[in-house]
Amino acid sequence: MLWREHTVYRERSGGMVIRGEHVRRWISLAPAGGRDEILVRAGRILDGGTTAPARSEAVVHLNAGTDVLAAACRRLLAEAASDAERVPAGGAAPGSGRARRAGKTARRKGRGRHTGFGSWVIVICVVGVIGLYVYSNAALHG
Repeated sequence: MLWREHTVYRERSGGMVIRGEHVRRWISLAPAGGRDEILVRAGRILDGGTTAPARSEAVVHLNAGTDVLAAACRRLLAEAASDAERVPAGGAAPGSGRARRAGKTARRKGRGRHTGFGSWVIVICVVGVIGLYVYSNAALHG
């Protein structure tokens, strides 16, 4: 058992994720490329409950036994915890994607909520396809 309080769920890819909200870490186990191998990844849980990308990962052979798998999980979780200590309390590490995106969004706010040209092209294409479908159904059944 990794943590007393945890949530277990399945990923779309077939892997399993274990989240420990109280320790602010997660670990996932998923099939690896080789036979009888499992990919173990670990990362942090950010403020607001979102998960940060995996900080570390390892491939473990299942025929090595549960002791080896447990040792790999403990090592990866310890690495994720040490990464969490190096990150400032504000959330993102200096120079990380979140910090860079904050400046970009601040610049965009002055533009207002105008739909771009590309969005209008997509909307017109979707309306055209729906219109063609309705027209062909009306001609076929009418």
